[in-house]
Amino acid sequence: MSKKFASHADIEEKKVSFDKLSDNAYAYTAEGDPNTGIVIGDDAVLVADTQATPVMAADVIRRIREVTDKPIKYVVLTHYHAVRVLGASAYDAQQIIASQDTYDLIVERGEADMKSEIERFPRLFRAVESVPGLTWPTIAFKGEMTLWLGKLEVKLMQLGRGHTKGDTVVWLPQQKIMFSGDLVEFDATPYGGDAYFEDWPKTLDAIAALKPEKLVPGRGPALMTPERVQAGLASTRAFISDLYASVQQGAAAGKDLRAVYRETYERLKPKYGHWVIFDHCMPFDVSRAYDLATKYPDPRIWTAQRDKEMWEALEG
Repeated sequence: MSKKFASHADIEEKKVSFDKLSDNAYAYTAEGDPNTGIVIGDDAVLVADTQATPVMAADVIRRIREVTDKPIKYVVLTHYHAVRVLGASAYDAQQIIASQDTYDLIVERGEADMKSEIERFPRLFRAVESVPGLTWPTIAFKGEMTLWLGKLEVKLMQLGRGHTKGDTVVWLPQQKIMFSGDLVEFDATPYGGDAYFEDWPKTLDAIAALKPEKLVPGRGPALMTPERVQAGLASTRAFISDLYASVQQGAAAGKDLRAVYRETYERLKPKYGHWVIFDHCMPFDVSRAYDLATKYPDPRIWTAQRDKEMWEALEG
C-alpha cells in the first residue's frame, strides 16, 4: 500500500476572501490555497493565475462579475504549475500570456506536471473532468512586457529565477501593487520542487527594490501594508535560506538524501511547521535542494511515478 501524500488529508473546504486592493486590483484568496489576482482596467480585466480547474475558476469569475462587467481579455500565468494554469479555459480570454521560459517548461514537462499535480492534490482537482488539457500561452515574452488597460499600466516582469525559472510578477507601478505568484508566500510553505534556491533570495531582493505597498502572494492572505509586504518577503527568504543551508551542510558531509531530509525536517519544523502544506512540501523541497547541492543544476521532471517513489522513500 503506497503511503499517501500529506495533501490527501487536506479535505476541508477553505473560506474564500475577495479583497479590494484598489479601484483596479482585487485578491482572491482561500486560507492557503492557490491565489488569483484580478486587475480591472478602463476597458478590460486581467486575471493572474487561474485556479486548478475551470469549475474552480467559475467562482473567481462570479466574484469578478460582482464588481465589473468588463470583458476578461487577459490571463497571465505567473509560472507553469498545473494548480495555477489548468482553469484558464473558463475565462475565455483573448490572450493567455506567459514568459518564454514558462512556455518552454510547458513544452518540456507540462504533461508530466499535470498528471503529478492531479495526484498530489485531490481536493483542488476534484473537478478535473472540466480540464480540457494543457493550457498554452498565446503570447510569450522575454524579460518584461507592458500592457495598457486604458490608462492603467500593467507590467509583467521576470525579476529572476526562484520558484521556477519562468517566474513572472504582475506589477502595477502607478499603485505599487504586486501579484507575485509563488515567489512569495505568507504563512504557507514555499514549494521548491522546481526551484533555484541559490537565485531565489536575490529575486526576492529585486521585488523588495520595487517597494511594493501591497502584494498578493501565491498562497496566504493579501498583504495590505508595506510592513506586511516586508514580512512576507522576509519569511519567504528565511525559509528558502534555512532549508538550502541545511541541505548543503548535509550534502557536503556526504549524507544521503533520506538522512538530509530527516535532519532538515527536524531543524525547520519548530519555526515553519505550522505553515500551510509544510508536511507536503518538505520532501519535494529537500529533494530538489539536494539535487542542486550535488549534481543537478536544473530541476528534474517530476512524474507521477517519481513523486510516489520519492514520497515513499522519505516518508515511508
